[in-house]
Amino acid sequence: EFMQASWDIEEVQAEGIQHLASFVKDKSAFPYLQTCTEVITLAMKTHIDSLDLQVEGCTLLLEILSQALEQGVMMALDESVASCLLHTVRKHSENEEFLSMLCTLLMMVSASEVAAKNLRKVGIIPDLLSILRRFLHNDKICFSCCAVLWSLAVSESSADQAVLESALPVTSAVLQEHLQNGVVAESACSALWALALQGCLTDSDYEPTAALLLDALRMNPERAVLVKNGCLALASLVRLSETAALAILLDSKGSGVELIKDEFRLHLDEPGVAEALCLLMNEMVQYDEVMLDMRSQKMEKLLCEIKLQFPFS
Repeated sequence: EFMQASWDIEEVQAEGIQHLASFVKDKSAFPYLQTCTEVITLAMKTHIDSLDLQVEGCTLLLEILSQALEQGVMMALDESVASCLLHTVRKHSENEEFLSMLCTLLMMVSASEVAAKNLRKVGIIPDLLSILRRFLHNDKICFSCCAVLWSLAVSESSADQAVLESALPVTSAVLQEHLQNGVVAESACSALWALALQGCLTDSDYEPTAALLLDALRMNPERAVLVKNGCLALASLVRLSETAALAILLDSKGSGVELIKDEFRLHLDEPGVAEALCLLMNEMVQYDEVMLDMRSQKMEKLLCEIKLQFPFS
């Protein structure tokens, strides 16, 4: 009430946020702090020029959302909160340090399907792509933005296809830039998978995207989630085009089929990886020429191994 009575006075909003922040350590205060997200974001929007207030508000929202995740509470922030966050993104789009924090917040927010839908509704995707282009070197920003893109692309309501299609070159650039950073590469593979599911690729994209995903698998073989999501992304590409299947067989850096075998043996105890590999192979054998090549490379043997390893799945 104190904050709402004096929206226009920056000192009041700053003191209010600081006072709310003093309750963060008290677990019993969490249910009340949950109800304050709109007040905090509105204070940020009203005093958008004050970087100090933006940082304090963003820090407090991160604390509240972190507690929510710890307690298994999904906070579905409404459209007005999404709109306020978008205003903040646009106003401070050059401030790399603050954007790093803000993109982490957006990633946490977008874990809720309702919040993801609201973020997309207010038109945040072009802003995310612009941030990625500008700060391609920043691994933390790239990780968060790709995770947000994944959430926005897979959320149920019909996507703005043209906007999502423009995300493909940027997401590919992130993966290319951070191939050796497993955390970022994993996030970028997930985003590429979501874009493939939404049919955001053209004929000229299938081969280079498949080659890039194979590179990610080669560079990070030990990361089970990356392998799983990379294979699911490849399966989506192969479903759309035989070109992608041939790119896997004829990759200039070595046989994609041999890579599939290696990945399975490396993750023998991971049913999620085996399932993604089976899905990829299932898509590949839809093409006669590809199936003949897979037979010649003794893929039946691998399938029998998978069946023996997971007899009850």
